[in-house]
Amino acid sequence: MENANPINSMITFNKGYILRISFISALGGYLFGFDFAVISGALPFLKTAFHLSSWWEGFLTGSLALGCIAGCLIAGRIADRYGRKPGLVAAAATFAVSSLGMAFSPHLSEFILMRFTAGIGVGMASMLSPLYIAEVSPANVRGRNVAINQLTIVLGILITNLINYMLGNRGPDVWRLMFGLGVIPSLLFLAGVLFLPESPRWQLMNGQRDKAMRTLARIGSGRFAEDTSAEIQKSTHQKEKVSYAAVFAKGVMPAIIVGITLAVFQQFCGINVVFNYTSTIFKAVGANLDQQLFETVAIGFVNLLFTLLAMRLVDKLGRRPLMLTGSIGLAIVYLALAFLLKGKADAALISVFVLIAIALYATSLAPVTWVVISEIFPNHIRGLASSVAVVSLWLAYFILVFTFPVLAEHLGAYGPFYLYSAICFLGFLFVKIKVRETKGKTLEQLEQNFVGH
Repeated sequence: MENANPINSMITFNKGYILRISFISALGGYLFGFDFAVISGALPFLKTAFHLSSWWEGFLTGSLALGCIAGCLIAGRIADRYGRKPGLVAAAATFAVSSLGMAFSPHLSEFILMRFTAGIGVGMASMLSPLYIAEVSPANVRGRNVAINQLTIVLGILITNLINYMLGNRGPDVWRLMFGLGVIPSLLFLAGVLFLPESPRWQLMNGQRDKAMRTLARIGSGRFAEDTSAEIQKSTHQKEKVSYAAVFAKGVMPAIIVGITLAVFQQFCGINVVFNYTSTIFKAVGANLDQQLFETVAIGFVNLLFTLLAMRLVDKLGRRPLMLTGSIGLAIVYLALAFLLKGKADAALISVFVLIAIALYATSLAPVTWVVISEIFPNHIRGLASSVAVVSLWLAYFILVFTFPVLAEHLGAYGPFYLYSAICFLGFLFVKIKVRETKGKTLEQLEQNFVGH
């Protein structure tokens, strides 16, 4: 059978231990969700506190994405040179410092610097958390475990939005409390990461066999440890200095093309326009402020529900079927949304299609993109290659959220959805032609599938 995996057959795994270390690592995703969402509740207060012009409002919001790009580049270097765990520790500490820094910023310049710093933490966690989980998870549950990271992102967004809503009437300086509360999950993440084992794959790649074998034996059994060690060593290239030249080497290019394209597609599919500009979309059809707020909360709950569904499906149905269904489904739903928005349809009807779009994304491109990026790169450059893909994702996000207001101004709120529909159709074709199934295969087997020789 294509997906048969001899390493995982007839082996008893320590499921509790695997889930525990996966959840601890995935707390980076919660903080990712926190920093992504907290700005939406705080922005009205920040406009008053710092007398923001529209340009500075956009730059302040986007500074997180710029920090994410820097964080991904930093994380890739740390992950390959010093290990996955030191990178996670650095990300957790960065989250804590930036949360307090934003809360106590006296001026706009200091706040933007701290927002950029928060982005560094988000960028590091967005790359390292799924990477670490993929490397400590057996092949038969790797997709579900990596999707835990997406679940914690969704929880971070939902809980942060609810807290922002509850704090909203506590005065003009409440934004400081909104940001300052981020230090609590940051310190919990830091405390948990300190007790994580290093990735056994990184240890084997760096001559720490005894430590790696102890971690592998705790994950599975003695036989699992020996078999996994042998397979990793077999896939190990002669020790070479890891550089971007190695990432873009001819033999690695098939995996790099898939990783970068999926990362960019996850953003250019347009769903973060729905997340970030919910009020703009519903205001265009006459919805009042209460309706707009209700849509934000409804989107959060649907996002959570269907992320949970994705965690059940990703290792059963596979990555390709979910991505194919999500991309073609979004292409169709966006056409319907464009038609309804152009015709000024009732907000309730538009809400139905917005929530369908969120559901499709949450069960497909949202979690599966992170899963595939964490799987397809060779052991010896996985950290640096992952950082290249995730940098592409954050750059695409930056472009998406800053072009929508301009496009909507010239084309109407409905216009951009025709473009996003076309992009989703092209993404469907790319997945169908270029992306191979990764379900049930070890990272070393996938290296043979995605990397040219």
